[in-house]
Amino acid sequence: MEADPAAVAGMSTATALIVMIIVGAIAGWLAGVIMKGSGYGLVGDIIIGILGGVVGGWILRAIGLSLGGGIVGAIIVAVIGAIVLIAILRVLKRA
Repeated sequence: MEADPAAVAGMSTATALIVMIIVGAIAGWLAGVIMKGSGYGLVGDIIIGILGGVVGGWILRAIGLSLGGGIVGAIIVAVIGAIVLIAILRVLKRA
């Protein structure tokens, strides 16, 4: 049985959810600025950032890289994933 990541980090589930939303908002906004020139609105940035965190984590694990723990590492991973996600969405939108 795997340990709950929130419990391992020493935070409650509610706190972990709040941190995830904040990291997602920052990462989504940064990816939007890098890829488009502006963000996608608060809700859009949060969704893109959270999904970007999943995509970025999967990509970095697949190539054997780790940025360590912490908020800064999570934001960097989420930005990388969000940029990839936005690029894929743009290609699909053009097709």
